Amino acid sequence: MDAPTPSPAAETARRTSIGSGFAGNAGRWIALVWGLVACALIAQIIYPLVSGDSRDGVTVAVVALLAAASIVHAVIARGPAWTSLLFAATAGLGLVAEMIGTATGFPFGSYFYATDRLGPDILGVPAVVPLAWTAGFYPIWCAVGYVLERTRASPKWQSRQRIVITAAGMVGWDLYLDTQMVTDGQWTWTSGNPGLPGIPSIPFTNYLGWFATALIMAVVIEYVGKRFDTRRKYGPRVSDAAPVVLFMWTWLGSALAHAALLDGDELKSSAIYGFCAMGVVGIPLAWMWTWKPREDSVTA
Repeated sequence: MDAPTPSPAAETARRTSIGSGFAGNAGRWIALVWGLVACALIAQIIYPLVSGDSRDGVTVAVVALLAAASIVHAVIARGPAWTSLLFAATAGLGLVAEMIGTATGFPFGSYFYATDRLGPDILGVPAVVPLAWTAGFYPIWCAVGYVLERTRASPKWQSRQRIVITAAGMVGWDLYLDTQMVTDGQWTWTSGNPGLPGIPSIPFTNYLGWFATALIMAVVIEYVGKRFDTRRKYGPRVSDAAPVVLFMWTWLGSALAHAALLDGDELKSSAIYGFCAMGVVGIPLAWMWTWKPREDSVTA
């Protein structure tokens, strides 16, 4: 015998109860998110000040803290089911892409990771690397959403734009990340393909591979994730302030670090490329965040 369908009033009461329960604990979870964000920013400030094994340790800490901040925020803002999908689509698909990439050279080009520098590895890929895909993707996804939600585009058009712009933003982030890590010797490219002017050591195929991989991730999260996103269903809304802060810090802070704080000939060029590529999202985001604020009932 099928269970009776709850009345609209009963369903509203159930959702209100869930929201009230969340609101009672929201402050502690929000504090945790901002604590993780603060620790991640501090670790990144420390990065240029250390070298050798200490810098390797800071690198791992930065990735772990950024991933933790993203995951905790996603849980309280969009629900555990959506967060599980996020992790599977970013860390999971990222790991698969990296394992195929190091073994075959597709889709990024031929490269290999340094050994015994970033902790244990999974078939030649440091275990921390999949977390970097999550740590990079989520703030960009939220930043793109923040901008698009404040436009007059239809929801269907917003979805398509969000997928493409998020993938492009990931390429912008990699223009910082890859150049910095190659300069530090964390991985080495052996591909014979040419690179961008000023960054000859990284083949252009890497950026095409990043765009294609991130595009698949964004498609999965956009279309499958709609089934699980609880952000607008239950209780007070938790804003995306924390991941947006991480995006802005990455965009502007990495440009500054590459231009003035870190040593490496190619870093001066990556400062320009990364700033321009991520600026496709960062510039309208900064304008909207400054001049078109939207009040949220809970800040995180």
